[in-house]
Amino acid sequence: MIAFVTGRVDLVYEDSLILDHQGIGFEIKVPGSVLTQIAGVGSEVKLYTYLYVREDIMDLYGFLSREDLSVFRLLIGISGIGPKAALAVLSTLTVEQLRYAVISDDEKAISQTPGIGPKGARRLIMELKDKLKLEDALDFFGGAQEQPAGNAQNAAANEAALALVSLGYSNSEAVRAVQAIPDADGMPTEQLLREALKILAI
Repeated sequence: MIAFVTGRVDLVYEDSLILDHQGIGFEIKVPGSVLTQIAGVGSEVKLYTYLYVREDIMDLYGFLSREDLSVFRLLIGISGIGPKAALAVLSTLTVEQLRYAVISDDEKAISQTPGIGPKGARRLIMELKDKLKLEDALDFFGGAQEQPAGNAQNAAANEAALALVSLGYSNSEAVRAVQAIPDADGMPTEQLLREALKILAI
C-alpha cells in the first residue's frame, strides 16, 4: 500500500493532480480543499494516500493530513458511500465542519454535498456519531449531562447554542459561534448569547 507520496505538482485537473515523484507521475484524486491550498504547478507537496482497488478500478486518493485521510476511510466504510461521494463530502465540508454537523444532527449542512440527499445525510450522521472523535470538536454541546452537576459553564454554553437554534440558526452555526467566543469561561448564558450573535453578524 502507498502510505504517502511526496513530489512536485506537474499538472492540476478539476478533481485530481499529477505528482512527479522522482520521475514517476502519480495521478491522485483529491478534494477541492487540497487544490485551493497547494501553491500550484511546480510546488512541492506531501499527500497521504489511499489506494482504492475494485475489479477494473485502481484509483489513488490523496489528502494533506492524516486526519483527512482517516475520515475519508470512515466515510467509504458507510453503506452507499463510495470514494467519489466521500471525496465530495470532504470537498464540501472540512473535517471540523463535518464533526460539527454530525454532533449537531445538521442534515442540511451535509446534504449540500452533490449526490448526498437528506436520506444519505441522515445515514451518514448515524454511522459517524460513534466513530468520529467528537470531543475534539466540542466539549460542551450535549455533554452537560455527562459533567458534574456543578459544571455550570457547560450548561450555559449548551443553553446559548439552543437559544441560537430557536432564533433560526442551524445547529452547526450555533455550535460554531458559541465555541468561537473568546474568554467564555464564567460567562452567563445571556452574555454568551450576545457574543455569539456578534460573531454570527460578522
